[in-house]
Amino acid sequence: MPTSSAPVLTAGQFATGLSYAAYRQHTAEVLATPQPDEHLAKMLPYYQQAADRINQLAPTIVLLPALQAALSQLGGHYSWAIITEGWCGDASHTVPLFEAVAQASGGRLETRYFLRDTHPDFIDRYLTNGGRAIPIVVVLHADTLAEAGVWGPRPAPLQALYQDLKARETPFKEVINQVNNWYDHDATRTTQRELLALVQGLS
Repeated sequence: MPTSSAPVLTAGQFATGLSYAAYRQHTAEVLATPQPDEHLAKMLPYYQQAADRINQLAPTIVLLPALQAALSQLGGHYSWAIITEGWCGDASHTVPLFEAVAQASGGRLETRYFLRDTHPDFIDRYLTNGGRAIPIVVVLHADTLAEAGVWGPRPAPLQALYQDLKARETPFKEVINQVNNWYDHDATRTTQRELLALVQGLS
């Protein structure tokens, strides 16, 4: 685990992050924008797809018993700063799980959501192969806001598949289809196991 005691964010910066409810409300407000500009108009279908997926996935999540047990055994309190966007397909498959984990932690984990495109300095500290891939979960010690761990932007097997598809210059739509199919087939199991390892590694 990282040994630096330097805070990743100030308490004030962390407090500006969105709650899960506010994050979902932000997406709802984007979708309700009466006259979106050209860029937003192009992004609206992705916001809608992601919102629909979260609505479908969230009620179905059942945490692995080992993950639930690890959460109950956490000795400290942690703040999860999650860098994401409402249009992000990967986030729509994982953000509901992050929140389910936090809700199951008995108050040991607190989440705040930071929109990537309005926090460029934050995401630029957590680039993936030089890119601003999301979601990124930055786990912080609640008392110092020093880094305790990082997860993202995808489960490791899916990230390897994604990199392979990109290296073979697979058309973008096919990449998205394969990524979504992987998530659907996996049903959060791999992500849960990776979050279990993350939680078990906290001190």
